[in-house]
Amino acid sequence: MRPPARYRPFLSGSYTVSAGLFRLGTQPIPWRDDGRSEAHTFALDEDYPRFIASKVAAHRRALHEYAGEAALSPALREAALAHIACTLATDSEGALHWNGRTLRNDLLGWEADLNLRWGTVEHLRRFAGPHAGLVDGVEPLNALDFLGLNTQEDLALIARGPGGDWVAATHVLSPQHWDPRDKLGRDFVAVHAPVAGSGPMNATAPRLVDAVITRGPFVRFAWGLSLGDGLDHHPAAPPDADRQPGQTFDPDQTFLRVERQTLTGFAAAQGALFTIRPLTTPLREAVATPLQAAALAQALRGMTPEQVRYKGLGALLPWLDAQTLHSEA
Repeated sequence: MRPPARYRPFLSGSYTVSAGLFRLGTQPIPWRDDGRSEAHTFALDEDYPRFIASKVAAHRRALHEYAGEAALSPALREAALAHIACTLATDSEGALHWNGRTLRNDLLGWEADLNLRWGTVEHLRRFAGPHAGLVDGVEPLNALDFLGLNTQEDLALIARGPGGDWVAATHVLSPQHWDPRDKLGRDFVAVHAPVAGSGPMNATAPRLVDAVITRGPFVRFAWGLSLGDGLDHHPAAPPDADRQPGQTFDPDQTFLRVERQTLTGFAAAQGALFTIRPLTTPLREAVATPLQAAALAQALRGMTPEQVRYKGLGALLPWLDAQTLHSEA
């Protein structure tokens, strides 16, 4: 498998809470080292076993804290599940297979027959695979659960009806300090209200939701820092070093966490698929040059105090300035 992709969204030197949508497959991604466009929704890379192990741990601990449904229509369920299964197989470069009914994963050594309309797992079969031990004893609850356990990406479904839009399903096993249960059934504005600086973006919510459903697919990026490279930061999960009272900043224990998010619409079913793929990079690798350190420092200086606290970036600025000054000296 290939190494995980590297993205540095801070290189613009500014931080804004906006849709920041790039058309998937056509628009160049400036945060990539090579600046090329991207066409994939799912990415299987060298981190695949780490992601599956983390997801299985969350699944075993308390799946109901990460996954659920809210007024999900059969039409949207079927459209989204079919798209996930087909695209996952295509993007896996031969590791996964989909024939319209059965998804087979040669890496995890399991396959399942899926009823897409009703979202059920009808037959689960296991066989030898290089990472089969990671899912040993795991029983998927439904088709979305099974598909989500085969991906490094987290999954959510957005629905729209006469009364507005809402989050109709979640399978988010690697959340970054938020509870997926709080998002179910809520509209775009309510979902993003806790994000510092989201007011201007929320003001355009109806247009954004319409674009996602009718004019995608799109890809976007969000970023912040974590004190550790753990994937699951659910508020109810066992505590780790990230954002704990009394923590101290250590550049050797700090990671840039970038979320690559895709949005694919299903206009006929009045909804969309939202995927979230976190990528963690050691801070010293993410800002390996004076130019990168200066860009990140500039982006931090453009944030409000609330945004700095929300992103957990308060202790970073002095270190970045020292990196830049040391290099200039």
